[in-house]
Amino acid sequence: MASKKAAKTSGKTPARKGAVAVKAAPKPARAQKASARVKPTAKARAKASAASPAKATVASIQKKATQGKAIAKKAIAKPAPEAKQQAKQKAQPLSLDAALPLVRVLDDDGKLLAGKDPGLLPATMLFLYEQMVQVREFDRRMLMLQRQGRIGFYGPILGQEAATVGSTAAMEARDWVFPALREGAAAMMRGLPLAEAINQLIGNQNDRCKGRQMPCHYTYKEGNYYGMSSVIGTQISHAVGAAMAARLRGDDVVVLGHMGDGATSANDFHCGMNFAAVYRSPCVLFCQNNQWAISVPTSKQSASATIAEKGIAYGMPSVRVDGNDVLAVYQVTKAAVERARRGDGPTFIEAVTYRRLGHSSSDDPSKYRDESEVKVWERKDPVDRFRKFLQARGLWDEAKETALKERIAKAVNDAIAAAEGVGAPADETLVTDVYAQVTPQLKAQLAEVLALDGRGVNEGAFPL
Repeated sequence: MASKKAAKTSGKTPARKGAVAVKAAPKPARAQKASARVKPTAKARAKASAASPAKATVASIQKKATQGKAIAKKAIAKPAPEAKQQAKQKAQPLSLDAALPLVRVLDDDGKLLAGKDPGLLPATMLFLYEQMVQVREFDRRMLMLQRQGRIGFYGPILGQEAATVGSTAAMEARDWVFPALREGAAAMMRGLPLAEAINQLIGNQNDRCKGRQMPCHYTYKEGNYYGMSSVIGTQISHAVGAAMAARLRGDDVVVLGHMGDGATSANDFHCGMNFAAVYRSPCVLFCQNNQWAISVPTSKQSASATIAEKGIAYGMPSVRVDGNDVLAVYQVTKAAVERARRGDGPTFIEAVTYRRLGHSSSDDPSKYRDESEVKVWERKDPVDRFRKFLQARGLWDEAKETALKERIAKAVNDAIAAAEGVGAPADETLVTDVYAQVTPQLKAQLAEVLALDGRGVNEGAFPL
């Protein structure tokens, strides 16, 4: 400040820091007069600018434009390799691995990591394992039925059992689950009978949806399990809103909203995440990152280093967890549920897992991914991994494994037989549940359909 003041007093312009001072030669008197006429002093320019703001603005814009041209010219003059390298470095996503480490309890071989014992009761751990085995066996049998033409469509869960079972088990009975596509096991864990699940897959007269919904899209109100939708990501906003409604009503309820990695590109992801964070919705938003959104890999789904970091951008706590470690999934989800129930707001969880089969029974993943990738993830199998842990704890053995699988096989076989013994939905159900009372127009339309030659309401192949 002192140097600037001194410069002002002397009428001289202060030198820039680091500049070399050069004393100018004195000008002749005539030249000084001409210079004064052509180039007004800085003080005069400032006075003129104050008197004419428009001129000052134009001059400022012209100056910036000149500077911009100079910068652009300099950038163009850079060697091509250097410019390319800088562009490449700029395109690299910011890594938040240090801030968002992958939470694990077990290593890939099922061994407990040091200091990571969650302290769960043996009964809880055995429940987790039995549910994982049951959904795997159910999954296997339903895919076989689809291949035999006995059901029209199926979405397998192989490889993702720990993510679904672990997250669902962390909820209380009064809480709600809003599923995506691979959370059918959550409905069964909450009481959906196997036979009723198969009724829905077949679309028979005992199907709650009366054959109107796609197979695998269960609904089970008694277990606080929301009806599944094929539309990507819509359940995110629904989950957040339901949690807000529970809070407004004074219900001590937390909502678990599932999604896949592909849903993070949907509009509802932004709406749901932003609404949840701003209004502190008592929910847990759980993303099963299985690496593939049908045929689109995560690398082409998002430029972010992780999916979890998206939650940070919305202002909510975010966690990355090993989705093939059921104990880790249970632990982080439980903590998030408790946080939401305390009134501390939502949590976003990314469960890193892998979809080992196709997106559905209609998909052939060999068309777009390398099978060697699948082999890598087979060695991280969540069921085998947890079984090794239980065996090391003395909680499981081969005899118990055999007995469990036999019990599950019988239950699934009985459920298949019961469901296949039920007939198709009645013809009139085609127009019911649209209005409180079936309108004359709908009755006329139904009569017209039934009058068609060679065609019944319940005939035809499932389109997928």
